[in-house]
Amino acid sequence: MTTDTVDTGKRRTLTLATSAVAAVGAGFVAVPFVSSWAPSERAKTAGAPVEVDISKLDEGRLLTVEWRGKPVWVVKRSNKTLEDLKTLDDSLRDSASENDQQPEYAKNASRSRKPEILVLVGICTHLGCSPTFRPDLAAADLGADWKGGFFCPCHGSKFDLAGRVYQGVPAPLNLEVPPHYYVSDNVILIGEDGSAA
Repeated sequence: MTTDTVDTGKRRTLTLATSAVAAVGAGFVAVPFVSSWAPSERAKTAGAPVEVDISKLDEGRLLTVEWRGKPVWVVKRSNKTLEDLKTLDDSLRDSASENDQQPEYAKNASRSRKPEILVLVGICTHLGCSPTFRPDLAAADLGADWKGGFFCPCHGSKFDLAGRVYQGVPAPLNLEVPPHYYVSDNVILIGEDGSAA
């Protein structure tokens, strides 16, 4: 039995039903795929700002925290250290911090928001080693004119207590100052600039 008539209503229903099932299936495939582009919780935590309490940080001491998988140093400097920084300009490669290793609010003589507190990423700008904190004055292995700072044992780069690189060493740039601001007098948030300088 043959018929020349086609049931267009039935065909339309089947086409709509097939399209709806295909759309739902595409959604089930697309959602996990697109959400895989978002950073994982571990990655979000690794890049999250870090709160640092400096209330017990003594003068001349260094505190190390981790931010984005990097060591970040917080150093409390003395007035003598701040005075000594002014005498080093002639022996430094970028004493005015003209390169972009610090936010605008740290483009000053102390490379910090508060002169007595220094915040630096503890990674040498030469090949990524971690320098050592050498606050001792006139250290025998660093020279009689050494006024404290950071020494990279990998290739001999030297930085002052503002993270500025000395001339004649392999490191081409000053140590990086990460974004940070003071939540209160004794708490620093590293990883964000905040709204107040």
